[in-house]
Amino acid sequence: MKKSVFLGTLAVSGLLAGMAAAGTLDDVKARGILNCGSNNGLTGFAAPDANGNYQGFDAALCKAIAAAVLGDASKVKFVPLTGETRFTALASGEVDVLIRNSTWTFSRDTDLKFDFVAVNYYDGQGFMVKKELGVSSAKELDGATVCIQTGTTTELNLADFFKSNNMSYTPVTIADDSEGQRQYVAGACDAYTTDASGLAAVRATLPDAENHIILPEIISKEPLGPVVRHGDNNWGDIVRWTYYALVSAEENGITAANVEETASTTTNPEIKRLLGASDDNLGAMMGLDKEWAKRAIAAQGNYGEIFAANLGESTSIGLARGLNALWTQGGLQYAPPFR
Repeated sequence: MKKSVFLGTLAVSGLLAGMAAAGTLDDVKARGILNCGSNNGLTGFAAPDANGNYQGFDAALCKAIAAAVLGDASKVKFVPLTGETRFTALASGEVDVLIRNSTWTFSRDTDLKFDFVAVNYYDGQGFMVKKELGVSSAKELDGATVCIQTGTTTELNLADFFKSNNMSYTPVTIADDSEGQRQYVAGACDAYTTDASGLAAVRATLPDAENHIILPEIISKEPLGPVVRHGDNNWGDIVRWTYYALVSAEENGITAANVEETASTTTNPEIKRLLGASDDNLGAMMGLDKEWAKRAIAAQGNYGEIFAANLGESTSIGLARGLNALWTQGGLQYAPPFR
């Protein structure tokens, strides 16, 4: 009797888990739109252009997911969220996925019941100051006022850094990057702290960018990546493998311009599987069609193309690949096998 009750409980649990897993994909398909939780304005990562269309490194991943799932990269509703509102919006179902410079941490992964499915940007927290402050190291900021976003890991890292260096500071709390920039430029704080990539993005928009210095210290590890809800395993797989399709495309020399030709001419078995040109239907394993990855790549290119177009050294932000180079080029970006 105990055995049958136990098995019955497992069966019910499995059924409920299966329903949860299928939920978001079914919702997105029925709605015909992907609701993507986004930054409310961080140049290079996600910000509306002059026509109100979101552009940027994170925005491109949202578009790739929409292309994979819905067949159209434009089928995205960008939902701008602050550091404090982003996780509530994801937990409540207001957004299907959160792609907003969010750091993978133990408590967010476990206590908040989220899944960080990949790391699309390896980052670390830094500090920016005006040249006129006469500071060349973060260890010279004793007694400084510091602009800091609430509801972020940045708050905790800042406290740890100052405590470990026996320094004091006065926090100037801000809701988002736009407010942080305004407060910092207005002189409300001596230093602005956030992810180093975010500092570069903010500095790039300043009219006197040359008068602002990003200090050399990186005081934390900030693995940033897309986030989904616990219990939604199939949807997590879709977001995860869409991202890795972009990385694999760069590894294999597949670009937005040549993806169609590659799909029809390649003899490489893994590339054929990736692009839906083989008998192995990888898409069906996630509830998608065979060409999901091909569409994701065609949307805005492979990982390297997306990085170069939005954050790279030829942009106003001017970031080197660094840790975000492919593993074959000294970085950490690496796609698991498509097989």
